[in-house]
Parts: sequence; C-alpha cells; structure tokens
Amino acid sequence: MAELKPDKLTRDTRFDSFEDTKPLFGKKKGNLPAMGWNSWNAFGSGNTEALTKMTADRMVELGLDKLGYSFVVLDDGCYKQERVDGKLSNEEVKFPSGFKKLADYIHKKGLKFGMYNDIGTNLCAGAAVGTCGHEADDAKSYIEWDVDFLKVDNCYYPFDNATFSDPENARFVFAPNIKGIKVGDKKYGLKDLKAKGRAAHLQSTGYVNGIGTIDGTGPKYSPTMQASNELICKVNAKSDTETAISVEYATGKRENVGEWLQIAVGEDLIFDGWVPATESEESFVWSKPLKIKLKKGENVIRLMNHRRQENTLNSYARLLKQLKEIAPDKDIVYSACEWGKTSPHNWGHKVCDSWRILNDITFRVGSDGDPGHGDWVSGYTNSVTSQYNKAVVMGEYAGLDKGWNDPDMLMVGMEGLNLAQNKTHFAMWCMMNSPLMLGIDFRRVKKGDDLYNIIANEELISINQDPLGVQARRIFSSTGASNPVRRYVRDNDRVDILVKPLEGGKFAVSFINLSDKSKSEGYEADMAYAAKKVKGIKSAKGYEILDVWTKKTKEVKALKVAKLAPFENVTWIVTPLK
Repeated sequence: MAELKPDKLTRDTRFDSFEDTKPLFGKKKGNLPAMGWNSWNAFGSGNTEALTKMTADRMVELGLDKLGYSFVVLDDGCYKQERVDGKLSNEEVKFPSGFKKLADYIHKKGLKFGMYNDIGTNLCAGAAVGTCGHEADDAKSYIEWDVDFLKVDNCYYPFDNATFSDPENARFVFAPNIKGIKVGDKKYGLKDLKAKGRAAHLQSTGYVNGIGTIDGTGPKYSPTMQASNELICKVNAKSDTETAISVEYATGKRENVGEWLQIAVGEDLIFDGWVPATESEESFVWSKPLKIKLKKGENVIRLMNHRRQENTLNSYARLLKQLKEIAPDKDIVYSACEWGKTSPHNWGHKVCDSWRILNDITFRVGSDGDPGHGDWVSGYTNSVTSQYNKAVVMGEYAGLDKGWNDPDMLMVGMEGLNLAQNKTHFAMWCMMNSPLMLGIDFRRVKKGDDLYNIIANEELISINQDPLGVQARRIFSSTGASNPVRRYVRDNDRVDILVKPLEGGKFAVSFINLSDKSKSEGYEADMAYAAKKVKGIKSAKGYEILDVWTKKTKEVKALKVAKLAPFENVTWIVTPLK
C-alpha cells in the first residue's frame, strides 16, 4: 500500500475541539432517531434478496410501517468480494436482481432502503470494497440505487489500528514517547511537563507515552470524561521573541506510541505531521529545531496527537461530501458504526445522524432459521446492560441539533433474553432516544404475541419519537452514585430512575431494575431534584400517570413504586396536574 497521510478536509474548527454543532457539507439536522430493521442480528452476512423482500412484506403485514418503522437496511454480505471496474456490485447469488430493483420493491411498499459500507479498505466480513479512496464512485452508486440510509462501519481502517487492520497504524494516532523539550537554550524535563486529560503514562525509565486519544471501543472508560490528553509546558518570555523548539522523542508503531506529533503554542498549531522514526521506542533523539513565536509573559506549549478523532471525522466526512455534491437535496440518514473508538459523540454531530457508542451488542448473530443469541450482562460490550450503562449518561451529547447516541441494534426476539428483559431492553432504548433498529426474523412474530406487543408499543415509540428530541436523564441510581445524571456506573445490581421531557409539558419516567433479584425497598422519583437537573421537567402537587405496559391511567401524589421484579421496568407517561 502506498504511504498514507491523514488529510485536513474538515479542519474548519479548532483542531482539538468539535464543540460547535455546525454541520459539514450541508448535512441536514433535526431528524428524530431512525426506526426500522437491519439484517445483521437476524441473518448476519447470510442475508438475501428473498429474505429482505420477506422482511419488507412482513413489516407492512404487521402494521409496523404505520408505527414508524420505515427503514429496511442491508448489512454486510451483500456485495461481491471485489470491486468491478472500481465500483460496488451486488453479490449475484444472494441479490440477483440488483440493488436498484430491490430499492424499488421496498419503496413501493412505502418503506425506505438502506445499505452498508465501511470507511476502511474492506468490510468487516472481509470483502475488499470499503469506501476508502472510492468515496466519489460509491456516492454515485448509492444515489443511483436510491438509498435512503447508510450504515458505515470502521473495519480495516488505514488511519488507525481498527479491528482487522494493521496494528502498526497506531503510528498515525499516537505521539512518540516524550522525554522533554528545548525552547531556545533552555531544556524542560518531565518535571516541567504536566499531563492534561487521561491515559498518558509516565514510564519508570523516565518518559511519557500514551499521548493521544483513548480507544473507546470497550466499556472501560466513562464517555463523560475527556477522551484525549496533552503534555503542557509553561514557558515564560521576557519580551515578544522568535526562538526555536526541539522535542526529545522516540517513536513506535503500536497503541500508545506512534510517529505523529502535534505541537501548539497556545491555540496556534505550529506542527502537525510525521517525525523521523527512531531505532526503538527507547532510542531517544532530538528533533530538528522548529521556529516558534513567544509572546511576552507566559506561553503554553502543547504536545499532543488528536488525530484519532480528526482522521475518523475526515473519513466519514469524505463520503458525505461526495453524496451532497451529487444530490444536495437528498436526505440520506447517515449512521456511523464506529464502535465508540474515537469518542464519536464528540464529533459525530458534524456529519452523522447517529453514532455507535461501543462495539457490537452481540457477536452471536442469527441466520435463516436461527434467531441468534443476546445477553443481558457481559464483561465486554455484547450485552444489553453494557450498552445501556454507557448510553444512559450520554444525554448531553444528543439532540435534534446534534444526532443520537446509538447503543446498537435491538436484540428483542433473540434467544438468551426472557420476556422481562426484552421489555426493559426496548423501554431503555426508547427512553434514551436510541435508533430503534430491529434485528428480528419477522416470520417469528405474530400480531398480538409477546414480541409484537413489545416492538409495537405505541406509547414507548411515542416517547422515543417525541418532537422535543431530548434523551432521558438518570436522576437516581440505587448504588448511591453522586450526580447520577453523569456518573458512569457498571454495577448491575441496582435500580435506576430515568426522566425524559416530552412535548406539551409532559414527561416520561422509568423505574428500571437491572438485576436478577427482586427489589422491594420502594423507590420514588425526586421531582424537585429532577427539575433542577433536567430542563423541561417540573414538579407538581399531583400527577396523572399512564402505564405504557398496562395502558391504565390514574392520579397520584408522588411518583413511586413499591417493588420491582427481576429485570422489570415500570414506565409511565406523566402529566403534571395543575
């Protein structure tokens, strides 16, 4: 492969900050969370044209289209293994009619058509047809096929050590090991360099590594903390002056030590590129001097690498740019399946409608005749609670002016989850304004059965699709966590209380038992606290509550439940009484 170099396509904002919500390339905002079906959890890479048509037929027969489920999305496994004349092409055995005819079939049903690709060189299942370097051709194909939704993955990504890609690509996204700097004739060692952020590591042999952005693919880190770090050195100048800076460094090609360095004086980025490779990770050398300007007084020198976020944003932006150049008025819902690797909740709002927050919710997907398997708990990401625990504290990053946190596709109907878990799983996703992408073989669903009554719960869907577009906030955790709105909690032996503002002064409240034990301590939603923490929530002397599961309505003075069965949720739509 030719030498790759990150570009500066989206460098329209401060290089280490994506806090503005200005979209790039005319990306439309204001979409509510997407609702529909994705083929992956149901059929994996074994999906076919026949199964897709069956799914569209059943969605209409079950009346799910009338409830808002509109997208039918092909996931991995639909393309040929190689490009044909540089273009994407349908796998002829599984999709003999081609994608345009399939799109026409789905559109005639009143539904919308979605497809899948990857920002890397290959798709996750291995086909060498990723969008990297082919954005213009692929955008043209998607417009010709009349695609309404794009899920874009992050495998084989050449600007990071993403899944299935070369681990040495970490050289792009981490700074070298740093021992010190020299400004003019004065040296500054580790005692003068202060770490800002997290994940930078002081080594016993006297240098710092891990200068970059943490890998957020797994559940380890809280998403409400800063994802990147920097080394800061404060340099005093007696007058405005021009001088030179050198860095004592050693390079590597793995997680935590790389070859790409960014240097700034205050907010002025003065260097952003490769440094010459060293013999080893502990063979320290001095870089060539780089001219800098210092102002009289204190100057802040910053050593860093924010490329993990910048590169990924650039790659997602390149495809969007091409789509908008070809069809500027076509609103294609753009879903980044980036697994939370680069904390896309920081930057996804600039190009995407939603962004995955973690790796897959399940690694045991179904096939034709096999429903697949889902777990309630796990030590990694592949469970309902792993995804929920992270998404529930991410409300500040979501909204109509941004987009939506995506804890992955729903596992309702997969083996491994009982009825209570399926109901609570669905309620969680609705409260958190997550995209409602079903992953079920609809041949297993009958109108009026347990699975249908979950996915067709109109009250819960209305909570998810409420026009205010505000993600629920957690106002209570029985673990005793302080600031439950933002505190990341992974102990599942607990009860959470969530509140979500709704249109017209109403709100939703959900009492959720995450554990496998009955909880009979009694729980009350502190509405005075909620009103302080959550905009749009007001306490009152009485409330009318509609139970979304029993459909019963009553008036109460306080919002409380006496007990919760294992995995149970009690969810109400609440109207404050005057």
